[in-house]
Amino acid sequence: MAIGHASDQVGATGVTIVRGIEGPFRAGAAVLGRATGTRELDALSPRHLVDRVDAIVLTGGSAFGLDTAGGVMRWMEERGRGFPVGVSVVPIVPAAVVFDLAPCGSPTARPTQAMAYEACERARSSEVEEGSVGAGTGTTVGKAAGPERAMKGGIGLAVETAGALHIGALAVVNALGDVRDAAGRIIAGARTDGGGFVDLSRSLVMGTLPPSARFGATVLHNTTLAVVMTNAALSREELAQLAAASSVALGRRITPVGTSYDGDVVFATGPLRGVQAPMLQVEAMAVAALEAAIERAVRLARGRDGIPGLADGRLT
Repeated sequence: MAIGHASDQVGATGVTIVRGIEGPFRAGAAVLGRATGTRELDALSPRHLVDRVDAIVLTGGSAFGLDTAGGVMRWMEERGRGFPVGVSVVPIVPAAVVFDLAPCGSPTARPTQAMAYEACERARSSEVEEGSVGAGTGTTVGKAAGPERAMKGGIGLAVETAGALHIGALAVVNALGDVRDAAGRIIAGARTDGGGFVDLSRSLVMGTLPPSARFGATVLHNTTLAVVMTNAALSREELAQLAAASSVALGRRITPVGTSYDGDVVFATGPLRGVQAPMLQVEAMAVAALEAAIERAVRLARGRDGIPGLADGRLT
C-alpha cells in the first residue's frame, strides 16, 4: 500500500490517501462512532457487487471534505484504474472525515480535490510523514473541558511483522477523549490549570468535570479514523472482521471512545492475493500496530495556536 498526504498548514486541514501501489485491493470497515461522515462505505459490504476498491480517503473538513474523493477518482481514471464498465472505468473510493473546522485554523478552510490529487501523486510505501500532516493537520484531543484545555492530535503509523506476515496501521487522532500510553498513563488530553490532565473518563463517572466543560456544539468536533493494512490473504468478510477486531486498540488507547460525539471508523485492507496466516494472529498484530499508531499520532504532533503538542516538548 502507498500513503500520501496533502496539507494546508495555514487553514489547518488536509487529506490523506491510502491507495494500492499498482492496482486495487480488498477492504472492509467497522463503524464505531455515532457522528460519522462517510462516502461509499456500502462498497465495502460483502454483499456489494464490486469486490475491490482503488483508494481510501481520510480527510479533514468535516462533510465538506468528502468532495476530495473526486480528486482521487480523477487521478485513478487518468491511469485507467477503476471498476471496468465497458465504456470507461469507475474508481471506487470510500472516504471518511474528521471535524477540524476549529480550533486550530480557519473554519472556512477545506481540503480540495486538487489536494487529494496531489496526495495520490505523493503516495509512497515507505518513509511516510507523521504528526501534524494530511488529515491530522488540524486535529486535537481532549476537548470536553473546552478547546483552551485541548492538545494537538495528529496522524501516526506503525508496523508489526512476523515472518512473511506484515501488518501496518495508520491512525488519524481527533478524539473527544484522552490518549494513553501502553501503561495506561494519559499522555495527551484535556489539561487542568496546574498542567496535569482532567482524566475525562473518570471525571464523567465521578461527576467532577471542570466548570469549563460543556457538551454543546464545541464538543461535536471529534473522530478517530484508522486503516489497518495487511498482506494476509483475507476475504471481504474477514477484512470486515479484522476492522472490528482492531477497534480494541481504540478502547485501550483512547478514553472514552466511540461516544455519541465521535465519528470513529476503522478500515482494513488486504491484497487480492496474499500470504496465508491464522486469523487470530492477524487480529492480534493489527491491534498492536494500531495501538502504537495512535500513540505516535499524538507524540509526533506539533502544537499550534496555543494548543500544545507533545512533539514541542512542552508536555511529555
